[in-house]
Amino acid sequence: MRRVQDKVAIVTGGASGLGSAIARRLVTEGARVVITDIQTQFGQGLANELNCDFIAQDVTNEKQWESVIHQVEEKYAALHILVNSAGIEGSANTNPETATLSDWQTIQRVNVEGVFLGCRTAIPALRLTGGGSIINLSSMGSLVPTPNNMAYGVSKAAVRHLTTSVAMHCAKNGSRIRCNSVHPGVIKTPMIERLTEGRAKSSGVAYEQLMKEYQSNIPQGEFQTPEDIAYAVLFLASDEAKHITGTQLIVDGGITMGR
Repeated sequence: MRRVQDKVAIVTGGASGLGSAIARRLVTEGARVVITDIQTQFGQGLANELNCDFIAQDVTNEKQWESVIHQVEEKYAALHILVNSAGIEGSANTNPETATLSDWQTIQRVNVEGVFLGCRTAIPALRLTGGGSIINLSSMGSLVPTPNNMAYGVSKAAVRHLTTSVAMHCAKNGSRIRCNSVHPGVIKTPMIERLTEGRAKSSGVAYEQLMKEYQSNIPQGEFQTPEDIAYAVLFLASDEAKHITGTQLIVDGGITMGR
């Protein structure tokens, strides 16, 4: 069953990590996907592999958001799905005393303002199509304290709140646009590897030991995979979730359940 057959989808940050897994799953399920990313080489390479479109985009740039939506509408005359997957982790081991204002502002600009701009710019296009689905990538870090990466956790908590506000706005005005957030746990992506390497350097604890500690804290006993998150996004993008809006779908193997 091709669960998003012929739906037009934008996946930001789609060149690598979770974004690439999401783009791949949506294409497999029949969607016409537009990948956007600042990583032009990786993004175009993946688009060529999947036989879909790639647009170079900095999600913090308001004009580029307008251009992306315009290009999608010009080519497909529709937009059904927006996945705000682009995000950064910032500097490793930035606690409330060591975090710099510059790092804080950079993380909020990408992780929060990028999602805000995506939602704001896409809503009119989704409404014209007759409705659709916005899926914002948050994190389990939005639900628990993140003292060693404070700015990141705060940014993902803001995404969670932004999601509910967008969901309520669209539900009340009859747009038929749903907006939900997905909250991954610990996944072996380049982002987690960079964070763990940074923490290993600052703490003097071996990288391998830290990864074992992460795994031991997952009740189900194993790391989530990018594909696990892609399937969660697929569900929320599909018509199967037509009455689900403003919710947070947690895919963390049970970590936050015990907090």
